[in-house]
Amino acid sequence: MACGAAREGKSDTASLELLPSAPRKMNESKPGGSQNSTCVFCRKNDDCPIKYGEKKTNEKWNLTVHYYCLLMSSGIWQRGKEEEGVYGFLIEDIRKEVTRASKLKCSVCKKTGASIGCVAPRCKRSYHFPCGLQRECIFQFTGNFASFCWKHRPVQIITSNNCRDSLLCTICLEFIEPIPTYSVLRSPCCKNAWFHRDCLQVQAINAGVFFFRCTLCNNSDIFQKEMLRMGIHIPEKDASWELEENAYQELLQHYEHCDVRRCRCKEGRDYNVPDSKWEIKRCQCCGSSGTHLACSSLQSWEQNWECCECRSILYSAGEFQKAKKHALPNTNVGINDCLLEESSPKLPRQSPGDQCKDLLRQGSKFRRDISTLIIELGFQVKKRPKKVFINKANFWNSALDGFRNQNFNPSYTIEIVYVNENDHFGREQPGSKQEFLSLLMQQLENSSLFEGSLSKNLSLNSQALKENLYYEAGKMVAISLVHGGPSPGFFSQTLFNCLAYGPENTQPIVDDVSDFDVAQIMIRINAAATVDDLNSLIHDYYKYLEFIGCLRLITSISDKYMLAKDVLVYHVIKRVQAPFESFKQGLKTLGVLEKIQTYPEAFFHIFCHKPENLSAKILSDLFTVHTLSDVQTLGFWNSYLQAVEDGKSTVTMEDILIFATGCKSIPPAGFKPNPSIECLHMDFPVGNKCDNCLALPITSTYKEFQESMDFAIKNTLRLEKEENSHFI
Repeated sequence: MACGAAREGKSDTASLELLPSAPRKMNESKPGGSQNSTCVFCRKNDDCPIKYGEKKTNEKWNLTVHYYCLLMSSGIWQRGKEEEGVYGFLIEDIRKEVTRASKLKCSVCKKTGASIGCVAPRCKRSYHFPCGLQRECIFQFTGNFASFCWKHRPVQIITSNNCRDSLLCTICLEFIEPIPTYSVLRSPCCKNAWFHRDCLQVQAINAGVFFFRCTLCNNSDIFQKEMLRMGIHIPEKDASWELEENAYQELLQHYEHCDVRRCRCKEGRDYNVPDSKWEIKRCQCCGSSGTHLACSSLQSWEQNWECCECRSILYSAGEFQKAKKHALPNTNVGINDCLLEESSPKLPRQSPGDQCKDLLRQGSKFRRDISTLIIELGFQVKKRPKKVFINKANFWNSALDGFRNQNFNPSYTIEIVYVNENDHFGREQPGSKQEFLSLLMQQLENSSLFEGSLSKNLSLNSQALKENLYYEAGKMVAISLVHGGPSPGFFSQTLFNCLAYGPENTQPIVDDVSDFDVAQIMIRINAAATVDDLNSLIHDYYKYLEFIGCLRLITSISDKYMLAKDVLVYHVIKRVQAPFESFKQGLKTLGVLEKIQTYPEAFFHIFCHKPENLSAKILSDLFTVHTLSDVQTLGFWNSYLQAVEDGKSTVTMEDILIFATGCKSIPPAGFKPNPSIECLHMDFPVGNKCDNCLALPITSTYKEFQESMDFAIKNTLRLEKEENSHFI
């Protein structure tokens, strides 16, 4: 019999005294044992994981709890490790909580033991977890694990409802009235997506945090935040179908059947002999059709083959190409990790297997998240081209004119056209959008709008403020990110924190001060050893301190720290308040600022740090082979990359990337189109920056290949630098 339940003739408190004093590890209950034991909190013996969470019995303690009853109790926190006590809740803490609850009467059933209280101010309602469910209370399984009674529970606000008739629950497909109630919830991201609460909870339990998403638009972040607010428990575990043994066994089976119109194999279409002409080759696109090598006149298994259906689709789309050699490493769009609210001492239970998988996910979380977020922003770009005319002799002003043009729309596809005002024939030259955006970010970094050496803050430039250039600068950064260009990479952490969290929540550091005179003032303030030294210093800089509003009465030497902080905050933040607000408004273009404030951890690295250094492997993986190429030349290409990485060439990895794409680093969302390679009979390599294509020369020796590559890349970039030196 469970000691957590009241024994006959004894109170709850008395029964608790029978518990041992030393904590033991939580064990599984014996089969059938949990049916006769009652939860020490709600005093029910129901075993329903969907409603009450897992029910566990510790045989040593003779103690039974429902997971949700334990998790939502108001006066207990998870102070132990996962394996300690019960789900990390220490036994002595559980005893104290049961004792505390024994003095509280449930507002629903009127019995004692109500361990859960409403968090609304001045509300004194307490209840058992099952009683709270019965009265439609809301329990939030995130943050501080708050609970709300039926009077103060959060509700969904629907501004307008144009649906007159009933709609289908998009999970169970039964009709429901499209009116938000406790049992009916609406998706925050899709207007016509309605659900039964019970359907959502079952789906969340089965899908877990990594697969629970809107059934219509597949959004996970906005959807999960709203569902957590409305009391849906989303466990931090893999989906139930992911945990089934051999759940995807059928996917490991290879398709082995010849589907060509006239199969030449006498043994039949299913006959497959590896390393012979009767080996079956699958379609490289769909993998669901096959052919014997001999039936399609293939010389070897390495040759690519497409079935008739895939070939017709590729040709009609105008994008017929051979299989890619490598996939671009940083453009894989994975499933977004759910960004839950800040963790609380009460942590949902995780098995060791789940924790190991979390570590694996965290290893690739940053790259997957930032590329996915920028790709999502890119969905706003419409396939409606808008030409931007750029005069390289006056790059900055022509870029400004293009963005300020009343017909310019940042959500249209940008087409760059280079013009030369000295060309009397008015000829136009198509340009690379990513090269243009890369040059624009370089121009911005070196402009007078920012100050500092490596990590830059906004400067105070009255003329730029008058011309609204700070707004245009923010707009340029937003457009570069959304349209697949590079990220800034030169922001100071202070500037980024002001954008992400607000200036009021940001504390600058001394390194943010680029003005020598101000830096000297702060150094002297921090070096003051006595009150007299500090007062003498204030006397020397009286007018300056009065002007910036930092004069203060000095009563002790410790006041120097507040004085130094006031000067620092004024110079780095308050002084540039007007430029900051203007820059922030520009960064709101295409919803970029809102995305930054929602996912600051993901955006921090690309705003405040330069991209990682390129390596031979990164470039080798980046460039794909789109046509049948000379095998020897491809070998020379890989050897050349390794030689450049080893410093055996005057060319750098960045030079190669600039020569082929116009960019010296890989944009956060990758290149579009993907960089490609082709081998041609010519003397020197050619870089097509509009298509990100690099044509390699076919040579007889590696020495000829290297000399040709070095000469072309080095001289081409030298000429471009000379041409651009007057505006960069």
